[in-house]
Amino acid sequence: MATMVCSICKKKFDPQNSTSMPFCSSRCKQVDLGRWLNEDYGLPAAPNEDDLESETGEY
Repeated sequence: MATMVCSICKKKFDPQNSTSMPFCSSRCKQVDLGRWLNEDYGLPAAPNEDDLESETGEY
């Protein structure tokens, strides 16, 4: 039996018995969703020219 570690609570769990993959429980799944919605997570991106112009006020 392979086990995984939940990225939220760090608990080991059996992925075949989890209905909330890749998390151990629906609670951890909701915590992760809340973090995305609160913008606690983000993806790195290079700024484009439009973003730089709007920050400096120049067009």
